[in-house]
Amino acid sequence: MVLIWEVTQACELSCDHCRADARPARHPDELTTEEGKRLLDQISWFADRQLVVLSGGDPMMRPDLVDLVEYGTERGLTMSLTPSGTDHLDADAIGSLADAGLKRIALSLDGGSAERHDAFRGEDGSFESTMAAAEAAQEAGLPLQINTTVCDRTVEDLPAIRDRVADLGAVLWSVFFLVPIGRGRVLDPISPARAERVMSWLSEAADEAPFGLKTTEAPHYRRVRRQDEAGVSDPENRRSSVIAGDGFAFVSHTGEVYPSGFLPESAGTVPEDDVVEVYRESPLFTSLRDRDQLEGKCGACPYRDVCGGSRSRAYAHTGDPLASDPLCAFVPEDYHGQLPWDDPTERPVPETPL
Repeated sequence: MVLIWEVTQACELSCDHCRADARPARHPDELTTEEGKRLLDQISWFADRQLVVLSGGDPMMRPDLVDLVEYGTERGLTMSLTPSGTDHLDADAIGSLADAGLKRIALSLDGGSAERHDAFRGEDGSFESTMAAAEAAQEAGLPLQINTTVCDRTVEDLPAIRDRVADLGAVLWSVFFLVPIGRGRVLDPISPARAERVMSWLSEAADEAPFGLKTTEAPHYRRVRRQDEAGVSDPENRRSSVIAGDGFAFVSHTGEVYPSGFLPESAGTVPEDDVVEVYRESPLFTSLRDRDQLEGKCGACPYRDVCGGSRSRAYAHTGDPLASDPLCAFVPEDYHGQLPWDDPTERPVPETPL
């Protein structure tokens, strides 16, 4: 299981897509250092080398961040970090985190140039700070991950961002397809047909790139990969995706346990509740792990075990986390129900260009 802990919602940036609707000041009810350590104690019993991602807001706004990384490392956890590209993330800070046992740092890059990135992030100089942090991570021996948001404003930057990811020596490019929550509600997503083209392009890029590539909130990328590799529809009926509540959990800055940060439906609260018990036993989480409960064309899809659709996007659009993912263009041959895009009579036909 991947556990994301939103250690704070405080951040100095005003990114257009921000899920957390972050703000400059820390919330008075954030989990304390001791409560956070109890959370790390709980998750350390779940599995060997459990992955924990400290997120935000900007986790660099917490003065106890190095202490938390060190404590999690001592508990046998694989500690990772997704900070914001600000002046807080200098070489000294990155060196201290590496010394504390941090195993990976993930930086966001949402434009192929400084102008494009900074406009999306809402802060001049964010691109420069991100590039400096990437260099400092390399010098500290920290593996680098790059996260990119895909929406109508950023999609044409993907080729330039891909090249930048390679130049930075990143080990992984995580491509996030917009879910309309938080400030992201004002952004325009790409269409299902264009998403299909983008995923085919990503599949080709993954075969050629010197780094790994994964998608976030777009598990149907795995379906596209299967189709591209096989040349035919080939579901290979086996579970391979990690989606909200299934191999994934999120703890908010105030301790609410969600299936994902993009699916803010609480199933419990830590440290009062044990996050492992919430994951294993809550009706919300158990329903999300049962692909036979999926509805609409996701429920009828032969790829539901390979994919499962974005439960977060389904929830954002319908209020039902088991509904169809409206970004997916694939229609099962034997499905005759309503389609989740505007014109249910027209099936989008993917085109070649990105």
